[in-house]
Amino acid sequence: MPAKRSGDTVPQRRDPVATRKKLLTAARLEFARHGLAGARVDEIAERAGVNKQLVYHYFGDKDALYLAVLEWVYEDIREQERRLNLEGLPPDKAIRRLIEASFDHLAANPDFIVLLNDENRGGARHVRGSTRLEAMHSPLVKSVSHILHEGVRCGLFRKGIDPVQLYISIAGLSYFFFSNTPTLSAIFGKDLSSRAQRRARRRHVVDLVLQSPPAIINQMVETCPGDG
Repeated sequence: MPAKRSGDTVPQRRDPVATRKKLLTAARLEFARHGLAGARVDEIAERAGVNKQLVYHYFGDKDALYLAVLEWVYEDIREQERRLNLEGLPPDKAIRRLIEASFDHLAANPDFIVLLNDENRGGARHVRGSTRLEAMHSPLVKSVSHILHEGVRCGLFRKGIDPVQLYISIAGLSYFFFSNTPTLSAIFGKDLSSRAQRRARRRHVVDLVLQSPPAIINQMVETCPGDG
């Protein structure tokens, strides 16, 4: 058997998980910059450092890749929320932590807003076709429902709060701020993207949900019994 020459190359086996991750990362950037309509598969493959055909091999087509990116960005925020261990906290602290985490996630992931805006312009066609997203959100609604129930039980929250409406309000108060920072800054003559303004907005959102009427907090009770 002839000796192996030093110049011979050893074929490298493809790592499907790593390749898929590189493609998703590249696609997330491309879709955030150009939207679904303007994004190019060639650019995604080049940025990922792989052959263009691998996009079709792993995802089927550009629309399927776009949906995979949307599912990824939603999974990011759901995973962050799972790590908060909300049901292990007193109800008022759990809602506070959820508000703060929602705000902080949008601050740290500006592409989340861009991607969702693009999908909303398309009528949520891809999200509606997902078999994963509803299952991702169901545990969150269940968790918020449990927190509200515990808050009512100990006299901290008023009755009748819809968990879905509450979550939409929490998300919306932060989402609007970040999605409209340039125009709001121009209108009000202040740089709302500054660290100080973001801190002020974060405090305001928490106070608005937890303290201002009509709030979920019962103003007659400040803490749950046993909450030292």
